[in-house]
Amino acid sequence: MLIVSYDIKDDRLRTRFSKFLEKFGYRLQYSVFQLRNSKKILDNILTEVERGFANDFDQSDSVIIFQLSKQCKKTSFGYAKNDEETLIFVD
Repeated sequence: MLIVSYDIKDDRLRTRFSKFLEKFGYRLQYSVFQLRNSKKILDNILTEVERGFANDFDQSDSVIIFQLSKQCKKTSFGYAKNDEETLIFVD
């Protein structure tokens, strides 16, 4: 999985960036997303950030992309613990 954390000062840019990330995964926290991980997805994200966002970021903005492997362990508490359970719906 990929984890993207960001701190973007400009409201419009921050909103545009979060909507972009929603195409690839879901929000874990207000400014943290968990995204599907593949080379193609990572390449798409990096290309789009470079082309569509990087020039708009200033020195007070921060975007960090963590590439996690299958060996990484995730432990959650509270509401976040619900994300660890798999639900299967049968019609």
